[in-house]
Amino acid sequence: MKFSWRYEKEEPRLLKTFLNEQGISRSLLAKIKYQGGWIGINGVEKTVRYVLSYLDEVTVIIPDEGEHETLLPDVTPIDIIFEDEHYLIVNKPVGVASIPAQYHPNGTMANRVKHYYQSQNYPNQVIHVVTRLDRDTTGLMLFAKHGYAHAMMDKELRAGRVTKKYLALVGDDTDKLLPTGKIDFPIKRVETSIIERTVGEDGLPSLTEYWLKKRTKDKALVEVQLHTGRTHQIRVHFAAIGCPLIGDELYGGRMDCGLERQALHCHHLSFYHPFTKECLNIFQEMPDDMQNVHL
Repeated sequence: MKFSWRYEKEEPRLLKTFLNEQGISRSLLAKIKYQGGWIGINGVEKTVRYVLSYLDEVTVIIPDEGEHETLLPDVTPIDIIFEDEHYLIVNKPVGVASIPAQYHPNGTMANRVKHYYQSQNYPNQVIHVVTRLDRDTTGLMLFAKHGYAHAMMDKELRAGRVTKKYLALVGDDTDKLLPTGKIDFPIKRVETSIIERTVGEDGLPSLTEYWLKKRTKDKALVEVQLHTGRTHQIRVHFAAIGCPLIGDELYGGRMDCGLERQALHCHHLSFYHPFTKECLNIFQEMPDDMQNVHL
């Protein structure tokens, strides 16, 4: 894959420094050097020790990635919401894990995306998962289609410039919910479980923000944004304030609304596209099982 930039500063700069500023890491430079890539200035091959001058054209060719041979393809179709040459956003259904585990090597979104890449004959077939979702959480998942795109999006994530918002149906003491509020309780693992989490003073700092969208006597629809990324954070935080997610049996949620999974859906992804320089806002409506819960 080919990338080009015009150097538009008056002061000289080492090419290696300039490339690092573009998000090209030392490991990616090594890959370019030893795996068939190319770096040139004004059409002439150069090393990273070259010193740039005003209006030099910098060109980098990053070699293709091939595939993860151990990742099995799954022929189940994927629901594509957005795609360009750098990123893929899919709508994850309920009951599907994001990535394989030791005893579940197939059937995940990563397996399905691999088959899609193969069917499209894409030159880069390594699966780069940028944002994950729990098995029973539905909605938008972001994949990078090559390693450089993944590195650039990781940089955006670390800087807090990727917004991911959820819709959740909660029950029980919904009169406690404010029009907008924040839940700020540390979260830790329950000592007797490898899965369950709880709030506790000795836990990790955790912050969840929400906006009340609709409320009835004992149910509510809320929009949620995470400001930290703890395991089960939304589920634990709403249970802690007496409003567990409907269908979330692990955390005491109501099981009488026709849902047997936590009512949680990632409905909004917003991020600055590092290659097209656009701000993308992607939305996905709630799945039928959540829409069928009467509010």
